[in-house]
Formats: sequence, structure tokens, C-alpha cells
Amino acid sequence: MKKVITYGTFDLFHNGHYNMLARAKEYGDYLIVGVTGDTYDIGRGKLSVKDSLATRIENVKNTGLVDEIIVEEYLGQKISDINRFDVDTFVIGDDWKGKFDHIAQYCELVYLERTKGISSTQLREENFEKYNIGIITDRIDDNQLVKEAPLVSGFQVTGVFAEDRQVAGEFYKKYELENLYGSTASMFDDVKIVYIRTELDKRYAYIKQALDAGKHVICDVPFTLKADKQRELTELAASKNLILINNIKLVYIQVFTQLLWMCHAGLIGDIIRIECSVSKQDRHIPYLFNELMAMSICPIIKILGTDYDDMKCKTIKEGDTVEFGSITLRYGECDAIINVGNTVRVNNKIEIIGSKGTIRMGDNWWRANYFELHKTDGSQKQIYNVNFEGNGFKFLIRDMLNMLQNDRITTKILSNNEAVKMIEVLEEFYNDHEQ
Repeated sequence: MKKVITYGTFDLFHNGHYNMLARAKEYGDYLIVGVTGDTYDIGRGKLSVKDSLATRIENVKNTGLVDEIIVEEYLGQKISDINRFDVDTFVIGDDWKGKFDHIAQYCELVYLERTKGISSTQLREENFEKYNIGIITDRIDDNQLVKEAPLVSGFQVTGVFAEDRQVAGEFYKKYELENLYGSTASMFDDVKIVYIRTELDKRYAYIKQALDAGKHVICDVPFTLKADKQRELTELAASKNLILINNIKLVYIQVFTQLLWMCHAGLIGDIIRIECSVSKQDRHIPYLFNELMAMSICPIIKILGTDYDDMKCKTIKEGDTVEFGSITLRYGECDAIINVGNTVRVNNKIEIIGSKGTIRMGDNWWRANYFELHKTDGSQKQIYNVNFEGNGFKFLIRDMLNMLQNDRITTKILSNNEAVKMIEVLEEFYNDHEQ
């Protein structure tokens, strides 16, 4: 019996998929089809998939062409499958031509011509709503939104506004955008979503303008250093049925979700201590210290909650500038320590110490793709990782798409209460060191 294997996502199943499977079947007696799993798709940055894994498997099964269906769960699985199932022929679409030439070492390799005029990408573009994004900025750097937004179906950055016209012009040319807006009003007429990436003292006003204009908003954190203003913006967004998202990509990344589950499920026992530390990388951006503070408070709030018992602060200052800031939040018997360095350097890390084990994230933990688990039972260190390119903006955008499609304005990933509590901690920190 001659065995044939092929792979695909099979999203929005169409005639092209059917034709591909029918032609693959002609190369043997027994057809095995690998359907990509959700985790694998997310890990390789394919976030535009509309159908669930169960739906995609059912659609492949209903063709009546397939003898066996497996789930593709990790990079490199194809060679393992070819050996495990004793496959004779590997068949794949010719849009992958050259990418799988190494497979010829293990079995016959066939590239099939795709059915022209139809694809899942085309169907998504034709049948799903478009979400144009405009950026309000004072920097040339886009924080990778321009590159990562199109990875989620329907999203695209179309234009930029900056008060400094030279910055706006350079940004517009650098990212080859469609529009260079002369005012926020002209931008609001043209987009559905606004990303605000400006100096801290301008964010509140821009957020309010965008919400008043009926636009969904993504903004770097913190929005403000005043908790009452944070609540005001949250309530304004809710009153207008608009989405207001904090740009903290860490909480959208799959590996942090896994870490959070381990902590909440008690897999490292009772949490005794957490330390979250980061040093400022770019000294030319004065407000970056505040962003790092907010970013470092976030995982503490996500892991331990918003109801801490006590808060203590320490600072090292040069004039009015904080060169090092430390916050200790007391949760019962657990201390959560946040260290942020300006000119004073600290090691970038998250360390969560529990009675049964310790979890560690190292350098660049704010866009981490792995963490280590060290158990107290003496077992070998375990590493949990998900590979992805970029800085995680695509995962935030995907959550926004879920909210838009399901007519929700709040995310379960970082609640409004958690976002407000982060600002309350920041406000108390600054009130303390100014005394």
C-alpha cells in the first residue's frame, strides 16, 4: 500500500482545498492529512485563521477523500510523521516550492499547482471587515505595529499624524503609508482604530480626543500617572461602547498565559516571593522610566491580584530625576518586589518563588518566548517556550479582533480594574518619593 501525506491549515474550506486533496489522493492508496493546530499557528504568527481546529478537521473529513487525519503541533513534525507512518510520498502546494526540498531525503516529494483564483486569504479579504489604524506619534519608531497588524485579517496601518511635521514625514516615508495626516481630525475621519505612541504628558488628551471621535484606542502605558484620569478614560470608552486597550504585550503572549496558569493552579505551591526587574535601555526617552514601571507592575497584578495589604517604596534620585525605583507590595506572607533602573542598572528578570518550585524569565521578559521551571523535588529543569517573531503586537491585535467580532469592549486578558490598579500603584509611588 502506497501512503501519501500532505499538510495545511484548511481555513474557510474551499474548492482549492478539495482539489488539492483529490490530486494528492491520486499519488497513492492511503491519504494522511496533517491539519495545523491552533498553538502551532499562533507560534508561527499565523493569526488570521477564522475556523476552529475542530471545524477545519471536520471539513477535511467531510470530503470523503482522507483516510487519516492528524494534527500538526510543532515545527519539524513533518519528518517525524513521514518516518512514523512509513510515508511514500509527500505532497504540498507549489506556493511552498523550494521550502521542503529537504523532504526528498525521506520520501518522494511532489509540489502541486494551486487552484488559481481562490484562496483562504482572498476569502478573508473579501468577506471580513477592514480595520484601518492610524498612529499618533512623536517618534520615528512604530513599535512594529505596521509590520504585525496585517498578520491579523482586516488590520492595516494606513497613516500617521505627528505634531512635528518632520517626524510625521519621515515616519510616513519609512513605513510607506498611504496617508500623512495634517490633523487628528482628518485621521479620525479615515480610521477605526488609533494607536497613541507619544510622550506621557500628551497621552490623556489624545486618548480623550480619539474616544470623543468614536475611535477604538490602543495606547502605550501608562495613559496617565493619575488614577482618577485613568478611570475617567475607561468610563468614557464604556459610555461610547469603544475599546480602550493598554499596550502591554506581555499579557497577550502565550508563554506568559502558560506561566500565569502554572501560578494560579498551584503547580509551584504557595507563592513566597516575586521579583520583577528591568533597566531602562534608551536614556534619550525621558518618559521610558514610567513605562517600565507600569510594565513591571503588570505581571505582579496579574499573578497576585489587585488586593495587596501594604506598599513600600525606595528611590535613588539625582535632582528631580528618579535614577532607581523600587516598590514592594505585600500580599499576606508574600512580597512582590519591582525594581526599575534608570542610570542604576538592574538585571532584567522575573522570578517567582513558590514552596514547590521557582519560575524564571530572563532578559527581555516583556516579550518573552520562554521561561524556566525549577522544581524543589530535585527533578530536571523544565523549559517552556513558544517561538515567534516580532514583539507580540499581533497577539494584542488578535484580542482586539475577538472583541470587535463578539461586540465586546473589555478584554479578559487585562481588566479595567487591573489597569486602574497599576496606575494607583504608580501614583502612590510618585507621591511617596516626592514627599
